[in-house]
Amino acid sequence: MTEPAEQTGPAEQTGPQLPAADGSTDPHQWLEEVTGEDALAWVRQRNAGAESELDAIADPQDPSGTPLAETLQDQILEILDAKDRIPGVTKRGDFLYNFWTDAEHERGLWRRTTLDSYRSDDPDWDVLLDIDALNEAEGEDWVWHGARLLRPAQAAAGEAAAPYRHALIDLSHGGADADVTREFDLETREFVPAAEGGFERPEAKGSLSWIDVDTVWVATDFGEGTMTSSGYARQARIWRRGTPLADAELVHEVAESDMAVFAAHDSTPGWERDWVIEAHAFYDMTVHVVDRSQQPPVLQQVDVPADLEATAHRDLGIFSPRSDWEVGESIYPAGSLVVGDFARFQEGEPELHMLFEPTETTSLADMTITRTTVVLSILEDVVHRLEVHTRDEHGNWVQQDLYPELRGAIGVAAVDADLSDEVWVTVTDFIEPTRLLLGDLSEVANDGEAGELTLVKSAPERFDAEGLDVSQHFATSDDGTRIPYFEISRLDTSGSESGAAGTDAPRPTLLFGYGGFEISLTPSYLGGIGKAWLERGGAYVLANIRGGGEYGPRWHQAALKENRHRAYEDFSSVAKDLLERGVTDRDHLAVRGGSNGGLLTGNMLTQYPELFGAVVIQVPLLDMKRYSHLLAGASWMAEYGDPDTEDWEYVRTFSPYHLLEEDRGEEYPSTFVLTSTRDDRVHPGHARKFTAALESLGADVRYWENIEGGHGGAATNEQAARMNALLYTFLWATIGAES
Repeated sequence: MTEPAEQTGPAEQTGPQLPAADGSTDPHQWLEEVTGEDALAWVRQRNAGAESELDAIADPQDPSGTPLAETLQDQILEILDAKDRIPGVTKRGDFLYNFWTDAEHERGLWRRTTLDSYRSDDPDWDVLLDIDALNEAEGEDWVWHGARLLRPAQAAAGEAAAPYRHALIDLSHGGADADVTREFDLETREFVPAAEGGFERPEAKGSLSWIDVDTVWVATDFGEGTMTSSGYARQARIWRRGTPLADAELVHEVAESDMAVFAAHDSTPGWERDWVIEAHAFYDMTVHVVDRSQQPPVLQQVDVPADLEATAHRDLGIFSPRSDWEVGESIYPAGSLVVGDFARFQEGEPELHMLFEPTETTSLADMTITRTTVVLSILEDVVHRLEVHTRDEHGNWVQQDLYPELRGAIGVAAVDADLSDEVWVTVTDFIEPTRLLLGDLSEVANDGEAGELTLVKSAPERFDAEGLDVSQHFATSDDGTRIPYFEISRLDTSGSESGAAGTDAPRPTLLFGYGGFEISLTPSYLGGIGKAWLERGGAYVLANIRGGGEYGPRWHQAALKENRHRAYEDFSSVAKDLLERGVTDRDHLAVRGGSNGGLLTGNMLTQYPELFGAVVIQVPLLDMKRYSHLLAGASWMAEYGDPDTEDWEYVRTFSPYHLLEEDRGEEYPSTFVLTSTRDDRVHPGHARKFTAALESLGADVRYWENIEGGHGGAATNEQAARMNALLYTFLWATIGAES
């Protein structure tokens, strides 16, 4: 590891203040003090400046002169708080559980209902926990992070099944990744105090998960030396009720240089298993099955390559290789899905079957397992289709298309993978509101026919989509690779796209991308974007660049480490294609991205400033010399490289903080940098330092930092509405203004 760069305090500076190209000096490193007095004073000053500027801009569509940010905030908040949203649910026992926020419940309600009630227009919700009331009672700022319910022990023959009663609830201060876990009793509707034997995990980046009513897996901060360099838990332990957390039985420990350890119990009746996973880095894991019947527990490694994802459901082993996997005389390609009897595989006698094999244009987007079926969601040039796979009476796999009538982005989730073949199916698109349907696949294995889908919920329109057109296009990147992107824009009265050559003036166009960690960007209803941007005449573009997962592992791996430049070449090629097609021009084109996408748009600013009129950078990575020393940054070196080694030679080529040039300040497009003080994943210092450096160059930049919010940038709907209202006001004031 290198020594920290030389640090300059917050004294008044004049003229360009940039870091040394080799990272040896950093004039703005003092801004890494997340809650430092001087750093927060700097933040508040810039927040006030950005809000003063943006709140003064009048809504051009409102003759009364109402501020645009106020109008947009009200409109976005109305969408986020709408009571006719589709409540997402998880089935446990006889109930469907949901977490809900709205105007009256800013921090949210954890509640449940029955399926019959859920299918009605006005479900009868039973509130289990009110987070706003909890915060008021405890004087806290809790943000919901989720709950895990313990499956009751199986009832004896002739006895009624016991109801679900025991829950582990995760709560975060202000939306940070670090959280606490507290046991909750569904019968008493109260947390179980630690003094009375309740499980309670102090704040850390860790987890608790049920084994049985008196036993949990725990991975958390046990004191000095028990966390990895990435800030996650190193130790997997078994903790028994009534004993101190510090005395929990150590089962496995990973190296400090590893990313994290994970442990969990699979409670599928008759197929209970325990897992411990060593995450050495992204895409580099060692998976173990744990035999708890022995003392101490014994770990048996699953013998697969480190970049292969392996799990099991009932008797079935499920394997997803990220590089070609050779087993005996068979080779299963990267991006395929392979299954087989898990017990035989562990015994060294694999009999495997490939359910999915990728092609140049297809990839596996998702897999859902029900009690007896495997449902595959497949992308073909980023367009969804479904397949269902079942085993016949001889154990042979049978495949058929599933719900071929569906169009748009299709999501599938098992209602209860352990006990039934029912599935939730969601269908959405950029301008088509989401529908939730219920299907039953229990007859597929018998007669080859899936039961008809039943419409359960349908969300209403949130913006006026009349005249909007969704189209897919392909740009050509610098190395000749075909890059897909979606464009959502309004047609003129002749049926041509507005902004196309020979028609209307260039349309304000917002280009969004991510390009990392094998995450695919697929269509979803635009909601707030539609209201704040499309309805007012803007065009929206979603780019499917390399680094993502739209074409499987190969698409991601093509932009790793020394090949990172390909993601930026792809994104800039989409921008150039929009300009060449006459959709827009430089002055009316903006880019937006967050997290890894913030690194993307930071590179657009520094490497391609001539293409854009405005740049939005959210919760970003920008200082790629220091990123691995800040919060969870060390865990991303498999994606970007290690800047403390010779890797810096290529990492520096995509480190926006180090690519800023003294003589180009006025050439950089108008920029808005947004982040969160509570983001304990990507350090807010990235955004702060980059902004300070841009300011020193005289660039047109404004900055806004939410004091809460975590990596998502906002902890409540109101905060999210405020953040997005400022963002879209900035865009309308820059690329939306008349040239």
